[in-house]
Amino acid sequence: MNNPIIREILSKLDETKISDACFEGANIVLYTKEKDFFLDNNGAIRKIVHDIKKRVELRPDPAITLDVEDAEKMIRGVIPEDAGVDKVIFDPQRSRVIIEAEKPGIAIGKKGEILRDIRQKTLWVPIIRRKPAIRSQLIENIRGVLYQHSDYRRKFLDKIGHRIYDGWIREKKNEWIRVSYLGGAREVGRSCLLLQTPESRVLLDCGVNVASEREAYPMLEAPEFDIKDIDAIIISHSHLDHCGFVPYLFKFGYRGPVYCTAPTRDVSALLLLDYVKIMRSNGKEPIFTTDDIKEMVKHTICLDYNEVSDITPDVRITLYNAGHILGSSMVHLHIGNGLHNLLYTADMKFGKTHLLDAAETSFPRLETLMIEGTYGGRDNVLPPIKECDDDFRDIIKNTIKRGGKVLIPVLGSGRAQEVLLIVEGLIRKGEIEKIPVFIDGSVWDITAIHTAYPEFLKSSVRKMIFHKDLNPFLSDIFKRIGSKKERQEVIEETGSCVILATSGMLVGGPSVEYLRHLADNPKNTLLFVCYQGEGSLGRRIQRGEKSFSVEGSKEINEVKMEIHTIEGFTGHSGRKQLMNFVYKCDPKPKKVIVNHGESSRCLDLASSLHKVNRIETAAPKNLEALRIK
Repeated sequence: MNNPIIREILSKLDETKISDACFEGANIVLYTKEKDFFLDNNGAIRKIVHDIKKRVELRPDPAITLDVEDAEKMIRGVIPEDAGVDKVIFDPQRSRVIIEAEKPGIAIGKKGEILRDIRQKTLWVPIIRRKPAIRSQLIENIRGVLYQHSDYRRKFLDKIGHRIYDGWIREKKNEWIRVSYLGGAREVGRSCLLLQTPESRVLLDCGVNVASEREAYPMLEAPEFDIKDIDAIIISHSHLDHCGFVPYLFKFGYRGPVYCTAPTRDVSALLLLDYVKIMRSNGKEPIFTTDDIKEMVKHTICLDYNEVSDITPDVRITLYNAGHILGSSMVHLHIGNGLHNLLYTADMKFGKTHLLDAAETSFPRLETLMIEGTYGGRDNVLPPIKECDDDFRDIIKNTIKRGGKVLIPVLGSGRAQEVLLIVEGLIRKGEIEKIPVFIDGSVWDITAIHTAYPEFLKSSVRKMIFHKDLNPFLSDIFKRIGSKKERQEVIEETGSCVILATSGMLVGGPSVEYLRHLADNPKNTLLFVCYQGEGSLGRRIQRGEKSFSVEGSKEINEVKMEIHTIEGFTGHSGRKQLMNFVYKCDPKPKKVIVNHGESSRCLDLASSLHKVNRIETAAPKNLEALRIK
């Protein structure tokens, strides 16, 4: 308890009432064995929060909480039956109990009266969560890992707090900020940026390029990178080109924090497990194991949008909605004591989609903007969403008319759920006839995660998810494929249908299996709705390749099916949206750095932004380091 900030807090309280004081990352937690003080501290904690401007929480000491069995019985007894309480999960090390209910409002009670009752009778801190509409074994496994290692987590989070609050560990000679590109500069894939200050070393994303074998991984051999020096990793979102290399760092000893939103943690874990599976099925030795993914989960600290959190003595982050996929974030970094404010957009969508709100544009302060350039080229003007919806409907209608199947390769997260919503809507409104929609790969599990975090979706979708009868993801048109036998039945015995399968770039996974069997039939359609990486099979077919072979097979497959691309469904911003985002940014950035895009597109966007906004721009190459301040 001899940390300066904790000493300051304790000096404002009767110390005899506090049995322990520790950190949970940037948050400060006090424990008390005094029942009355826990239940009513006369606003003492609120006053401390106001004075020191940090998050401080008071919890009961685990020694005074009611026995778990009795507490669960009491909780289930006090919450009305129509709340639909499902799981009651205890976190004994932190005196918290998570209660999953179908109707959280009823479980909380009028003005929180039921929560107060639970606190009073059990001395546990109750947290109410909505029961997901679709059960996710993965979410349960992740929570299982966290509760199983509850003691380790408590010590780990306390250690992070000491790193933030104990003062500088490196010599502070002068103030400077620099960013090194270890991947994702003038390319799409393996995004990895190293932010350095005199005190901190922070990684912004650490992904793989699934479309390239030669340049698949970040350039961690760069002289400025030393795994032992990394203070924190921030994952912007769960696509593998942004998170796919993080478990590798844990394999080689990294044990620091990973910051992201809760959906990003869950979907990342699922896609990483899938990545290991695909590597094995392709006869390759995975670069990391499921244990390394588990370590990543154990060390993840989840933040909500707009939640401000210190991560080192001189770096404070806030995550903002990026509009790209579920839980995707733009990372705002407040560096030094007002020295500089930097926004890393990662992948973002500044436009309407069926699933998410558009990316945020208002920030407390902003000097440097690091923006993606995936569709930043002069000719990358995306069609309006209505036009895309109409094209999508017509492609499916025409394929059904000729008795064919529509194969849509998707990234498990983002485009898949967007397409599910669109197809369900078209069938519900009678615009296309009712046909089955088969879901293969990680899509179903990721859809389940979407129903677990409705607060990250746009309000119209959120409202539908809250009502079982209206939930589009529970429609009977959706059929989950769980085995090779079921996959074969879809290919051989089913009539017209839509098939959504991973991977989205046709680089392994069930989508390639379907393609092998459907490609030579001109009645069938291959529909691309997401970005196809340079070198991927998807990109080659898009460019007109008429035959292909799958790795490990000598068989040549001819492509006779119809090929369509609807770029407007992408989760990335088109050229106009990118320009508009910079224009709408409040405050206006003084410098813009363009990354995550093919070389010509990054250069084109940087040049146009410079001309239109009269600001400094750059489009760095990999291994370049830019002094930001």
